[in-house]
Amino acid sequence: MGPTPRRARRWRWASLLGSTALAVTAGGALACPAGAAGTNVDFATHCIPPAVAGIPPIDGTTTGNISVDKTSPKVGDTVTVTYTVVTAAASNPTDLALPADIMTPTGKVALGGAQSGDITVTGPKKNPPVPGKAPFPSFSMTGTFTVTKAGQITLSPGDYTIHTSYILELDTPCTVITPPAPVSQTVTATDGTPANTRTVSLGSASGDVGAAVTVTGKNFTPGAAVTLAGRAGDKQTADTASVTANAQGSFSGSLVVNDKATTGIVAYEGASWNPDKGAGPAAYAVNDNTPVPAGSQKLTTTVKAGTLSMSQAGDSVALSGVDFGQGGASTGSLNTVTVKDFRGGPAGWSLTGKVTDFTGPGGRIDAGRLSWTPACATKAGSPSTCKAGSAGTVGSAGATLASTANGTLTGGEFTVDARLSLDVPAFTPPGGYSGVLTLTLT
Repeated sequence: MGPTPRRARRWRWASLLGSTALAVTAGGALACPAGAAGTNVDFATHCIPPAVAGIPPIDGTTTGNISVDKTSPKVGDTVTVTYTVVTAAASNPTDLALPADIMTPTGKVALGGAQSGDITVTGPKKNPPVPGKAPFPSFSMTGTFTVTKAGQITLSPGDYTIHTSYILELDTPCTVITPPAPVSQTVTATDGTPANTRTVSLGSASGDVGAAVTVTGKNFTPGAAVTLAGRAGDKQTADTASVTANAQGSFSGSLVVNDKATTGIVAYEGASWNPDKGAGPAAYAVNDNTPVPAGSQKLTTTVKAGTLSMSQAGDSVALSGVDFGQGGASTGSLNTVTVKDFRGGPAGWSLTGKVTDFTGPGGRIDAGRLSWTPACATKAGSPSTCKAGSAGTVGSAGATLASTANGTLTGGEFTVDARLSLDVPAFTPPGGYSGVLTLTLT
């Protein structure tokens, strides 16, 4: 089973904030994001052992639990889901003892209520040794889904497969006999600003003056009036046309391009261009057929629009240790993030972050105790100027790390940093505590 698809135009990078050492105890990494635990639920399961085991299918009971990183998301938010099989219905199908770290689980979580569908979840290749014919140990799998509707969304454990890699590659699939299984977790989503996933594509990348180009769009508001328009650099041309999105939010229309300076084509809802309600520009070049004077040569070139992307210098940060009984600021620096905006359009960008609670042997440190002081630098020659977010709490609700504004022509290359500080309570039990900071570029 493959990983959950990522939404277009969104880039998500999970940075493991390294363990905060309390007293002299070394810290450890967190295997999956911490969050609100659900209710343990039992459900009948049909498991099919590998054929090589020579044993019949197993009808038993699985105990599952689903936790989420946020129980009150907004429409457009990404929710991290962890499905824990507390007690598996299946056992080691062979007489051989299985060594540690040879089990890789995959599974599904069923959504209900305001939103339907399945979430694909996967787990790490990690397990304690399993004696021959002994029950499989508890394991966890993680995935994400994007909230699309406001209201109560229920999450129920689904089918899962236990893959073992020892001598032979073997699968033990377990299915819910009467789906859906009981609800283990409920989140209540509220209205928010959904991510703009509108896209636009062209039937051809160039044409003569006065030629029509086919413009196709997806993920627009169903039934919305959509304007197709040419762009000459950072300005809209007089070449426009109107189409209406169908019930699925898609459309296909035709735009006649007369302006020789056209470099791209956009599609948008509303009276004028709005990056939150539009898509593009899709690169387009007009063939200039003006006769060349005798003894002359006409030279042409094309500047192609690129993408909005980001990269980071690392995926773990070790914060400084604090002493038991004193607590205080556990500090460190975010790995430098590089943002490249090579779209060449009018839209700016925003880089935000949110963090889970820090968990460890003594419990957890609340996410609201992590704060940052952002910094942002703009590479010389960039059309846009990067603005650092405000210093303050990150927390599970999140905060802005850096951004650029919309403009007539935006783009450039930027480096983003931040000083991190976790306020550790004085008598936090000794041990390593870890949380997950997720950065999102839109």
